[in-house]
Amino acid sequence: MDKVYMVTGVSSGLGKAIALELAKTGETVIIVARNADRAAQVEKEISAATQNPNLDMQICDLSNLSSVRNLGTVLISRYNKIDVLINNAGVYRQTRGTTIDGYETMFATNHLGPFLLTYMLMDRLMASGSGRIINITAPSTTELNFDDLQGEHSFTSLTAFGASKMANLVFTLELARRMENTGVTVNAFHPGLVRSSIMKDATSPIRLLSWLFSAPPTRAAQEVVRLALSPEFQDANGKFFSNGKELAPTAYALDQNVQQRLWEISEKLTKAPEQGPNYDPTGSVALYNDKDIPEGLIRPEDDQVRK
Repeated sequence: MDKVYMVTGVSSGLGKAIALELAKTGETVIIVARNADRAAQVEKEISAATQNPNLDMQICDLSNLSSVRNLGTVLISRYNKIDVLINNAGVYRQTRGTTIDGYETMFATNHLGPFLLTYMLMDRLMASGSGRIINITAPSTTELNFDDLQGEHSFTSLTAFGASKMANLVFTLELARRMENTGVTVNAFHPGLVRSSIMKDATSPIRLLSWLFSAPPTRAAQEVVRLALSPEFQDANGKFFSNGKELAPTAYALDQNVQQRLWEISEKLTKAPEQGPNYDPTGSVALYNDKDIPEGLIRPEDDQVRK
């Protein structure tokens, strides 16, 4: 049976490199990006480089939960199974901002969006029989302030970014435990410093240092794909890898009370357990996936009543 692989954040950097490596397999690759023009260019480049006719470009703004719901609904309608999901998309912001849903931008984009997307696709990953989820993150010692997850009372950019990376790891460990004996494995991966646009909003010194000490993303992408596809990792679950080696999560990340609390709060903030018609106020998915809009999915231009 043909394989279906998926990776988010493919506009540049690591995500684009991962998409390229996955496309080399010749299997179906769902590539997700926020910017439609950039996405079209990336799809063209990968198609030309690999001659893979099975690329499925999807547009989604992971900071917008309606956009995420639309993407999940479209994919559920199109695919009976998904073999690999790589949550790679992420942002860094120097100043505090909020999303259309009212959540702090980094927490929403780096954690809540991937949480909801993964939640919606769990049935399709289990249908694979051997689904793999890989969450791209980084080592972080920043503990989550559950009383101020949105940084409304106290905000520093590096602390908020570190908290979102901790959330990625805590989410990975909790999901891995929930997926035991389902055939789905869940692991985290730290790519190291790779050249990307994620720090474009940082101060000039941080951008310069990041660029000087970063490596091209090709090697890290190959490691991610090895973790996603190689038989040697088929039984790995709830692990944190970097450069082929296992890293030890902090005691805080391993705390099951923290894991369960973040899960429950994330369910509440994203309304993940609720299913049904949804729409994206920006039209990002609806406009670019018109032919695949399933019955019941509301496009912004069609919704004249509910706001």
